[in-house]
Amino acid sequence: MIGRRLLRWPNRWADWFEKRGVYVPGEDNRVVDPWRDWGWLIVVWLAGLAVFVLVFAIAV
Repeated sequence: MIGRRLLRWPNRWADWFEKRGVYVPGEDNRVVDPWRDWGWLIVVWLAGLAVFVLVFAIAV
C-alpha cells in the first residue's frame, strides 16, 4: 500500500501541469511557453535532481 501512496504525488504534480495546458498538435501559431510545451520534461528533470540530491544526502 505504501507504494501506491508514493506514486500519488507525481501523478498529482503531472495533473497540475496538465491543467495549466498541454501541447496540442497542430497548434504551431502561438508563442512558445516552456511550462506548457515541456512540462513533463521539467517534472522528470526535477524529480531526477531530487533523487540525485537525496542519494548524496544519504551517502554522506
